[in-house]
Amino acid sequence: MQNLISYLITLLTFAILGRVIFDWLVVGGIMKNDSPLIPVRNVLVQITEPILAPLRRFARIGTVDLSPMVAIVILNVINSVVS
Repeated sequence: MQNLISYLITLLTFAILGRVIFDWLVVGGIMKNDSPLIPVRNVLVQITEPILAPLRRFARIGTVDLSPMVAIVILNVINSVVS
């Protein structure tokens, strides 16, 4: 059971990191809305938004959204406790 939880936390961490990278590419104008990778980004948003949305209310400094970083720290703490 611990391995399964650890595996799921690792997958969720990578999903958050992937979403951050895709968001940077979109904001930077490197990836357009007609890109074939947009469906992948949309899946990552659906997976990560339930975790990031509640954190976003507390983890903002001006326009900088720190919720992905906070979520990854929380997931690592949970992983340490479970292991």
